[in-house]
Formats: sequence, structure tokens, C-alpha cells
Amino acid sequence: MNLNFDTATKYHYDQFPPENLDYGKFINELVKATDAIARYDQMLKNLHNSEILLSPLRNQEAVISSRMEGTVSTMDEILQFEAEEEGEEPNLNNYRSDVFETILYQRALKNAQKGMKDGYELSTSFIKQVHQQLLYFGRGANKSPGAFKSEQNYLADRLKKNILFIPISPEKLSDGLDTLFSYLKNSNHPILVKTALMHLEFEALHPFQDGNGRIGRMLITLYLWSTGVISEPHFYISGYFEENKDQYIDTMRNVSESGDWSEWCAFFLKAVENQSIKNLEVAESIQGLYEEMKGIFSEILSSKWSVNALDYIFTNPVFRNSKFTSNSGIPAPTAAKFTRKLLDRGLIITKQEASGRRPALYSFEPLMKLVRI
Repeated sequence: MNLNFDTATKYHYDQFPPENLDYGKFINELVKATDAIARYDQMLKNLHNSEILLSPLRNQEAVISSRMEGTVSTMDEILQFEAEEEGEEPNLNNYRSDVFETILYQRALKNAQKGMKDGYELSTSFIKQVHQQLLYFGRGANKSPGAFKSEQNYLADRLKKNILFIPISPEKLSDGLDTLFSYLKNSNHPILVKTALMHLEFEALHPFQDGNGRIGRMLITLYLWSTGVISEPHFYISGYFEENKDQYIDTMRNVSESGDWSEWCAFFLKAVENQSIKNLEVAESIQGLYEEMKGIFSEILSSKWSVNALDYIFTNPVFRNSKFTSNSGIPAPTAAKFTRKLLDRGLIITKQEASGRRPALYSFEPLMKLVRI
């Protein structure tokens, strides 16, 4: 295939980090983004268990970020995959390849968050580990998981005929990454500005053969969390990027074309503001549902185990009955009785009937209605 390089934008050698940012072009966006994400973080701090309540946001991010790369799956498919028996690998023939790839994104992000909680810092070796998990299986498994590129890569249009962007060359990549991490460590720019420039620079370096977009969007959450802008690793921005995908890509490319870093900062900060507001609305809806269900579960189940049941189902809104009875911390006979009561009241619905040795699959619809995308 003959590739057309006539329209290609080349990487901005020796222009990162920018020496002069025109804050006047994005100061309003910076103030609004700072305020919005601070309000979102205050909600995070007030949650009694953000991992239980906000794990659906991580799944949302996995679905949307993967969808931006052409991998299409749904929340229901992801959660059904996760609902398989503990210690038992799901039958891969029952799932589409897109579902595997989204699951790998979700797991790579979750493991990255756990790794940073355990003391790992953002570094080249850390992102290589995350990349290895992301491309562990499926279409990316032959794209050198965990290894930086050794050949020049390109960003092309969907027909693969016009080259749109030529990232940094493999020979210059190591220096480029060193410059990026030095900037993150030593620059006195505001954290949100550093996050904006980090994301763009990582995408421009395009250090891997595949998976750069997904890793680059993960880094936004991980960096905001590692710097204390958010107190828990639950801020996801891909929704705004997907809704404004053409502007997202064009504004990034324009930095290399014209050196206009301020336009990119304004776009990114607007994304932070809008996504903070949206994430806050979703999180408050989930928290409100949790508080409402606490009373309802207590009434229906009439048991000291009612909160245990609620926490399990919020964390696993699609679940197999056997996993609920064995993993919820509730005595198995009591858990089985809870399932029948919740079914009778319509709080959970049957997605798959029990068949042979395969237990029934249920969905907690009140929560699923809030988080489906």
C-alpha cells in the first residue's frame, strides 16, 4: 500500500516542555477546572468506601477509552465476564475479542492503581509493566507488549492511506521520555497544566507499537492521584474526549504544527471541568442509591448481614449466585435466601437461568441503569 505523507504532521522536536505558556489564553479554564475537580474530590473524601461505590466508573472508563480505539463492548458484557466463577477462567468462546480487550484495560488500570498504592512511582518501567498487561491477550498480543517501539510508527486515517502524524523517532524516544518525566518531577507549573502537557507529550512520543491512547488516558488519572489533586484514583476523562474526539485529536496535532500549547491547555482544562461535573453527578447518584438501598435491604432482608449483601452487590452488580453465596462473607444458606427475596421484590433480575452445574446470573438493575453507557 502506498502511504501518503503529504499531510503528515511531524513530532515537535526540541519544543517540549514549552518555554512560555500564555496563561491569559486559558486562565479562566484553569480556574473552573481547579474548582470543579476540587468539588469532585471533596465528594470522594466524604464517601465511606469509594472503591465499593465508584468501581463502576472504572468500568465505564475501560469501555469508553477502548471504544475510542475501535474496541466496542458494553458495561453488561464486561460485568458478565467479571461474574464468572472465582479462580475459573471464562470460556473465551462465549465472548467477543473486543470484550477481552476492554477487560484487559480495566484490569491494567486497576493493577496500576494498586501498584501505586503499594509505593510504585510513575516511571518508564512502570508504564511498560502496565502496557504489558494491557496487551497481554487478543489483537495486541503480537504488538510487543511491555516493549518500547523499535521502528518508526505513524498515525493514519481510517483508510490507512494518509499519514496524519509522525511521532518521535525510536532513536530519540529514550531522551523524550526522560525529558517528560523530568518535567513532571521538576516543573513548577500548576498540576492540572502539567497533566495536560504530560498527556499530549506522551501521545506525541507514541512510545509503543500499540495501546498508546489507552495508556496515555490512564496516566491522567494516575498522575492526578499521585500528586494529591484527587484523594482516590477515581477520575476518568475519556467520556469528554470521546464526545469531542475530532477536536481532541486536531488540537493535539496543532501543537506540533503551530506550537500552540495554550489552545491545547484550554481544551484539556475544559475537559477536566466538564468531566468533573459529570463524574460528580454520577457519583452522587450512586451514593444516593446506596443510601436508599441500605434502608430497603434492611427492610427486605431483616438481617445483620444486609449491609454485607448491599456492599457485595454494589461492587458486583452482575453476579452469579454461587459467587454471591461463597464470596460475600454471608453464610451460604442466608445468602441463598437473600437472592430469592431480592428477586421477589424486583431489585435483581435474572439474566441467565441456572443450567446444569452453571448457577444463575443476576443483574442489580437500579445500579446498572445509572452506569450503562
